[in-house]
Amino acid sequence: MNLEESQIKILVDKAIDAKNYSYSPYSKFRVGCSLLTIDDTFFTGCNVENASYGLCICAERTALVKAVSEGYKKFKAICVASDVEKIFVAPCGACRQFIAEFGLDWTCILVRTKEDLKFCKIREILPLAFEPSALDMTENSV
Repeated sequence: MNLEESQIKILVDKAIDAKNYSYSPYSKFRVGCSLLTIDDTFFTGCNVENASYGLCICAERTALVKAVSEGYKKFKAICVASDVEKIFVAPCGACRQFIAEFGLDWTCILVRTKEDLKFCKIREILPLAFEPSALDMTENSV
């Protein structure tokens, strides 16, 4: 799916803005995410930490859970921004698998700065993803 320049700008702006809502008192590592559905609805998310570290939730999963909880399951793009400007910060492994649940051919935009973006497909950030089709246990699928 092709993204319009205006959609890219909105995704980047929303991901950067979402960092402001991050709850990251332990790591101080703020992450913001924006998501674009196939019908052009935007969702955002931020990371939410917890003193019990295993209970933390990343910005990407926050945005996806918000979207799915409102009935959206098909997406065009996801955009991730952090405060780190020396490298592109990509979704963690758990988020990559979570994102892959909703398809591998949509766009992932990584933000270093508003002017420095990296575009890739979900399948590029998670090669050999464990796809939902792997759970098809019918005789014809073996």
